[in-house]
Amino acid sequence: MRLETILNSIPDGLKGPLIMEYNNIVQHFMEKRWTGSELSGGKFCEIVFTILDGHAKNSYASTPSKPANFVDACKRLEGNSHVPRSFQILIPRMLPTLYEIRNNRNVGHVGGDVDPNSMDALAVVTMCSWILGEMIRVFHNTTISEAQKAVEFITYRKIPLVWETGDIKRVLNPKMSLKDQILLLISSTPNKTNIDVLQKWIEYKNRGYYIKLLHQLHSARLIELSNNETEIEILPPGTRHIENIIAKIK
Repeated sequence: MRLETILNSIPDGLKGPLIMEYNNIVQHFMEKRWTGSELSGGKFCEIVFTILDGHAKNSYASTPSKPANFVDACKRLEGNSHVPRSFQILIPRMLPTLYEIRNNRNVGHVGGDVDPNSMDALAVVTMCSWILGEMIRVFHNTTISEAQKAVEFITYRKIPLVWETGDIKRVLNPKMSLKDQILLLISSTPNKTNIDVLQKWIEYKNRGYYIKLLHQLHSARLIELSNNETEIEILPPGTRHIENIIAKIK
């Protein structure tokens, strides 16, 4: 299911910017543009605050807004005892931390100090992913597992190596190995992938070798191949393999 559908209870004027800024955070992080990731994290905070405030009041603003005093505004959200506790306590306490990274960490450092930007960007992308996953879980009334799948899906939607239109996907680098194409394509899909559909995506003709390779990837615990050999999904080691590929793009 598309994220836009999952979050359909949020007005478009807030939902669109929320998804866009999260995608920006992930894209900047994958391309090792640490400052960009941190700045997008600050914008993400303002959008999330506007959504939580509107949810509590049952009346949403048409566009994101920045409170005059962001920390105090987040503290006031803690008085909303009628909303889910994550919307009352956890997220309102996380947002000022994210905002602090955006405002006061990217400053000049005395010679010899370690530049904190890379670890700060990691903190930003991790916290923003958790916040978005929690918002998906609450608004869509779904499980943590399903919420995580949705977050992973929009993360990999930003992969610049995959092109998609309708029911067709293509890896844009034809020199990439068959193994990497398989992992890249299934990591860009939110649910399990049908192996016949995947074979059409990679346009590989040798069915016997294709199935053999799927078994090899399954044995290496990069993917999970269903018992009836009709569906596959990526496993954490496969995800790490793709993350390494993306990190080398820049």
